[in-house]
Amino acid sequence: MSRDYSDIINLPHHVSENRPHMSMLDRAAQFSPFAALTGYDTAVQETARLTDQRVELDDAQKQKISERLNLLQENLAAAPVIEVTYFVPDEHKAGGAYCTVAGTVKKIDASQRLVALTDGTNIPIEEIVDVDGAIFQTIDDSFA
Repeated sequence: MSRDYSDIINLPHHVSENRPHMSMLDRAAQFSPFAALTGYDTAVQETARLTDQRVELDDAQKQKISERLNLLQENLAAAPVIEVTYFVPDEHKAGGAYCTVAGTVKKIDASQRLVALTDGTNIPIEEIVDVDGAIFQTIDDSFA
């Protein structure tokens, strides 16, 4: 038995009349690795993602924030620009992140417990850990 394939080596390549020609990309995809654990990589990344723990404020800190929010409420007509640091709970796991935003106060809604900024940001009052701005500097300087 001869193994030189001389009887078939010069024959034309077969082209199917019933099936379309498969692209090289589709042919290569047949040999790509099989992902038996769909979503596993995403779950590992989610578990590895770090979150901050919520810091409980003491009474003095809560009082300071309350006083500053009252001052803002009294001076809304002046359109005060403030910087607010607040906690955003994570939707998928325990903890969350601290965000700091700067903007002009639009209103303080006591019934819904929100500070609304003119850019549309609504900040829950109970999540606020710090409020700062030029409006407070003049008051802090007068007590010094």
